[in-house]
Amino acid sequence: MLQPFASSEPFTIGVELEVQVVNTHDYNLTKATTELLNRVKEETFAGAINPETTEGMIELSTGICKGFDQARSELQVLRDTLVKAADFLNVGVCGGGTNFFQNWFDQRSDGRERSEYLMGLYGALYQQFTIFGQHVHIGCSDPDSALVLLHSLSRYVPHFIALAASSPFVQGSDTQFQCARLNSVAPFPLSGQAPFMTSWSAFEEYFERMTNTGLVKSLKDFYWDIRPSPGYGTVEVRVMDTPLRVEWAAAIAAYIQALARYLLLDKPIRLSERDYEVYRTNRFMACRFGLDGTCVNPETGQSGTIRAEILATLDAIASHAKVIGAEEGLDIVRRTVTSGLSDAMWLRRIYGTHDSLHEVVRQQCRVWRGAQALE
Repeated sequence: MLQPFASSEPFTIGVELEVQVVNTHDYNLTKATTELLNRVKEETFAGAINPETTEGMIELSTGICKGFDQARSELQVLRDTLVKAADFLNVGVCGGGTNFFQNWFDQRSDGRERSEYLMGLYGALYQQFTIFGQHVHIGCSDPDSALVLLHSLSRYVPHFIALAASSPFVQGSDTQFQCARLNSVAPFPLSGQAPFMTSWSAFEEYFERMTNTGLVKSLKDFYWDIRPSPGYGTVEVRVMDTPLRVEWAAAIAAYIQALARYLLLDKPIRLSERDYEVYRTNRFMACRFGLDGTCVNPETGQSGTIRAEILATLDAIASHAKVIGAEEGLDIVRRTVTSGLSDAMWLRRIYGTHDSLHEVVRQQCRVWRGAQALE
């Protein structure tokens, strides 16, 4: 049975970041999550630091945040707490959507019951799922509003992918993608977009049909790009790579937060199942080309660059950003989009300078802990 939808304060946010744990010799993933968790368990901070999928990953989660300032502050404390523990253990931590050196066949479950179940069900697919993403939860007052918001936000999935793209390298090679991480999600049978329905009663019936097939046990078995989280009373956006800096992660969350308010209150979009006719193509263009990709508007059939779409959207949501205190976050988004230097482009630039992926990950670790200047 589907968990009842818990009403939450509209447009509050929560941010989750899956972080790489690497050794400081060759910067491959290392099995240090359990030791890191033991080091931080006595520390006091808002949010949580938890295990995630394998021993080379760890998750940082904020609490319920009103806006950009709170999310940024909580992420910075979580980051600093983790970095302190990592320094003691002589391991590195960093953002980025993929680790460049990990071999999928080396990955093992973290031992939790769910991880063991998924490893047994999906085999090599789950081992290849050692990837690192940012998830943003948006509070919703009721389940029907949550579904309307889910499908409204789906129009902007290319924006979210392009803004956070930080996974150009996989298994030692340049994939020519800005975001290659989502290529590891696509093969899962229950991935992609959520089914088009805007009433919770219809969604409950769908969920019951799916559980009766034995294919799913909970909503977590759906690897949708955006999905409802009834236990939290939120809609969860799941398409972003983990950014290289927590401050950038907070800015992206602010963009999603202000956009959500605009979409639910101003209702600028006429929802239609036909929106999804171009969804996969638009999503691919964002993964492949990032901000320079082009997207097709499903209503008009016109296309434009993702960069131009984001800049236009920033203007449209400005008044909503002011109400929720997201203006500084959106200023960061505007400067980054205008400058054109995404995380993926920065990673390629560092590789072009040093011709060493080991050096790239070393600098990722520096940037993660707050370093600004590049070496």
